[in-house]
Amino acid sequence: MNTALYTHPSSLKHDTSAGHPERIARIEAVNEALAGDSWSALIRHEAPRATKDQLVRVHDSRYVDLVLNNIPEDGFARLDADTVMSPCTGDAALHAAGAIIAAVDTVASGDADNAFCAIRPPGHHAEPGNGMGFCFFNNVAIGALHARIVHGLERVAIVDFDVHHGNGTQAAFKSDPNTLFASSHQYPYYPGTGAAEETGVGNIFNAPLDAGDGGPKFRQALEDYILPAVRSFQPNIVFISAGFDAHVLDPLASLRFEEEDFEWATAELKKVAQEFACGRLVSTLEGGYDLEALGNSVQAHVSALMT
Repeated sequence: MNTALYTHPSSLKHDTSAGHPERIARIEAVNEALAGDSWSALIRHEAPRATKDQLVRVHDSRYVDLVLNNIPEDGFARLDADTVMSPCTGDAALHAAGAIIAAVDTVASGDADNAFCAIRPPGHHAEPGNGMGFCFFNNVAIGALHARIVHGLERVAIVDFDVHHGNGTQAAFKSDPNTLFASSHQYPYYPGTGAAEETGVGNIFNAPLDAGDGGPKFRQALEDYILPAVRSFQPNIVFISAGFDAHVLDPLASLRFEEEDFEWATAELKKVAQEFACGRLVSTLEGGYDLEALGNSVQAHVSALMT
């Protein structure tokens, strides 16, 4: 398989203040994990900046202006207690959204079979009019609507295996029958959404997991619930919100996944993409806060994409 990798140096300049878990070292760990001869087959690209017109497909125009017009010239500013801005945050957020847009273009054109966006800040908590949980713009939602509007890929499936529920993605698409959103996550936990009863217009599939659940429970949730739903939907393109904070070593949550669980889930979703979407699959980095676990999990994820 031909796998594209989208990155940008701005991810290394988005400073979130000392002690913040969503830190520059995360991307340094990912970059190191994907360096060397073992990863030479990756088709590497530098991500472009998203435009405001692309952002407002998902986000309220006034919210986009609020973020971009309040980037501090020095020091730090906050959207909320967790979501920190510094002088390079706006550039990083625009390139993070631009990465998934460019990845969609590459996959839709057939220049690569699939793609992984190794960027930050993450996006899946960003709602149409509100940023939160380290997230400013909802990268995966922006990519999904780009796939539909620009490439005519009408049926979009988004699967999120971050340990935290992707409330922003669900909020963006809960009334959209042409977008399926499926999530496995620790529940109840931040941000408090993601109950099984939240079903949208029949397009939302939440598989909440209990603290302490490990890989077998995760795999069962995908096999029994999420994968059948995605197959029944018959998507034209598959997206993954690839958070690795469900790893047993992660400090922010209490699920007990191993790297092999992420590799297995990625391979299963790639099968769905090959079955219904000519292989079109785009993944973007969300959480993952233990640096060693993050690097190892990204290697497992990308290896499955490349195989």
